[in-house]
Amino acid sequence: MFTGIIQGTGKITRLDITEKHAKLGITSAKMAQKDLPLGASIAVNGICLTVTAWNDDEFTVDVMPETMKRTNLGNLTNGSLVNLEPSVSVNGTLDGHIVAGHIDTTAELIKRTETENSIELRFQVPHKYDPYIVEKGSIAIDGISLTVTMAENDVFGVSLIPFTIANTTLANCQVGDHVNIEVDMIGRYAVKQIQAWKKEF
Repeated sequence: MFTGIIQGTGKITRLDITEKHAKLGITSAKMAQKDLPLGASIAVNGICLTVTAWNDDEFTVDVMPETMKRTNLGNLTNGSLVNLEPSVSVNGTLDGHIVAGHIDTTAELIKRTETENSIELRFQVPHKYDPYIVEKGSIAIDGISLTVTMAENDVFGVSLIPFTIANTTLANCQVGDHVNIEVDMIGRYAVKQIQAWKKEF
């Protein structure tokens, strides 16, 4: 389980991709083996993955084909930066919102507006995810817990504050880029229950 509060960024140092499997090598100045042992869960761009090896300052994660299809990991190259968040401890603080690390879909950036102290981003998602994205609700974009500032049909917006701009990769996102989306877990279950209730009546 994660919170969407990014603990640091990492650099892709190795990409071993086949039709059936992928391994990523990642280095990060803020992630050490003592804090991220073998078998530990880590969110990489919002995707819950398992640390399977360490080699000096590089750790390895394995990626299944389904994950490659459903996320933006296939767009990564050597040198790409990714957002990193270790799993939250039981006695940790929930500063963001409940994030499972299970990506629902990807969204395309369709508009980017820079202001004096923020960056406004608007994304388009597949229509089937509209019911789960609401204004003032929570959403995880590439693993970052953000508040939805607008939502209309299949388009939603978020605003990046200076801290998010400086400490995550999202400020580098350009129009046409795709990001990983995990809708709010509570909202997902609420919609599911409402749909079930409507079927009964």
